Amino acid sequence: MSKIGLIIKREYTTRVKKKSFIVMTILGPILFASLMILPAVLMQLEDDEFKRIAVIDETGVFVNSLTNTEYIEFYDFSGRYFDQKTFTYDVTKATDDLKDSDYYALLYIPKNAVNNIKGSVILYSYTQPNVGIKMHIAHNIENKLKNIKFQVTADDLQITQEQIDEILSVANSEIQVVTNIIDEKGEFKETHSEVAMIVGYVSGFLIYMFVLMYGTQVMRGVIEEKTNRIVEVIVSSVKPFQLMMGKIVGVALVGITQFALWVLLTIGLVSAGQAIVLKDYDASKLNPTVMEMGSELDATSVVPDEKAMEFEEIFQAVYSVNYFAVIACFLFYFIGGYLLYGAMFAIVGSAVDNEADTQQFMLPITLPMVLGLFVMLTAMQNPNGSLAYWFSIIPFTSPIVMMARIPYGVPYIDLFISMALLVITFVFTTWFAGKIYRVGILMYGKKVNYKELWKWFRYKN
Repeated sequence: MSKIGLIIKREYTTRVKKKSFIVMTILGPILFASLMILPAVLMQLEDDEFKRIAVIDETGVFVNSLTNTEYIEFYDFSGRYFDQKTFTYDVTKATDDLKDSDYYALLYIPKNAVNNIKGSVILYSYTQPNVGIKMHIAHNIENKLKNIKFQVTADDLQITQEQIDEILSVANSEIQVVTNIIDEKGEFKETHSEVAMIVGYVSGFLIYMFVLMYGTQVMRGVIEEKTNRIVEVIVSSVKPFQLMMGKIVGVALVGITQFALWVLLTIGLVSAGQAIVLKDYDASKLNPTVMEMGSELDATSVVPDEKAMEFEEIFQAVYSVNYFAVIACFLFYFIGGYLLYGAMFAIVGSAVDNEADTQQFMLPITLPMVLGLFVMLTAMQNPNGSLAYWFSIIPFTSPIVMMARIPYGVPYIDLFISMALLVITFVFTTWFAGKIYRVGILMYGKKVNYKELWKWFRYKN
């Protein structure tokens, strides 16, 4: 085995045996799987709780429009708290009685709700009501108010109920713009910008996080060996450039291993969680108060078949992205970006004696990465704009910005230029880093600046 291979093996085996690597490799998938499964479990547990809601409706028109569901029932309490002498409702007494009752909340609808619905309907409760209940109440009241307004207009204009229903159906319809990409062969492919945006953002951010995390490991490893004088023994057997390359490639393999284990373990845990924890889980219970609105079917409601079509469209949107291309490019740009920045992190590690002295050299390294994050946000809005194009070509920002463009579809020529420039820049940066590394790795007790680094680069072998 070559000397570089021995160094790679040493770096790899040393790091994968560390407790920190093992702990993070186990905790990472558990955290990711928990984020996917736990919300559904908590919602399922909450869904099983039956809630009774008392209603005081001063208008007398909304209370009969509140639809009961499997989990919520509304009870008209208007008569109990109406004073025949003053012709007013005692809401204060109703809220006091709520505390010792078995009702979950009190819904108060004042007289001005018909004319001013915004902020006038109040839900009193001793615990924070969930979003589903509020959406269910708002949906019912909004529909009833809309019907009232249209009925008044219909009476004034002398139009029929059929015409009212037609107007309501149009008012409640949602216009969806379907996008189709025409490829070079003239074929059409339906795309979904929302999914592409999410995939692009996650991919770009992961590139940033992994490159920074594993690049820092290279720098810390160099500083540690330099501080402990271990490097003096090592360079007696291998060239400094071989040592640098071995460390960079070794840590890269550690990162790829950890990332692969995260993906495999997360998929396994999510699959096991769905099979065990959520085996009796009904997807319709994710938000029962909203899903039960299907039982309210009227002229403005969405029929079940349309709901099924909506779910089908969601799945089609998720699978509209070319995930094979995304994963392949992710691996390339992760490796290329890491090798590019890893060489620069190795320079910093060889130039200082402790981690506290690295701050002056970190800004030129981290600034392009942070800039790439900001440009990535713009690229998701306009993936073919000039700003997105040039920053996806420039090697120091291309690993992040290009990953934001790929889910939208990138011309092959753009991808080829970006990849080629990244490889060329990595080779040049590694050569440049090697010339500085061979001097700095054996330099102790000297404060280094950029002028000194340039001198090291110009030293002859």
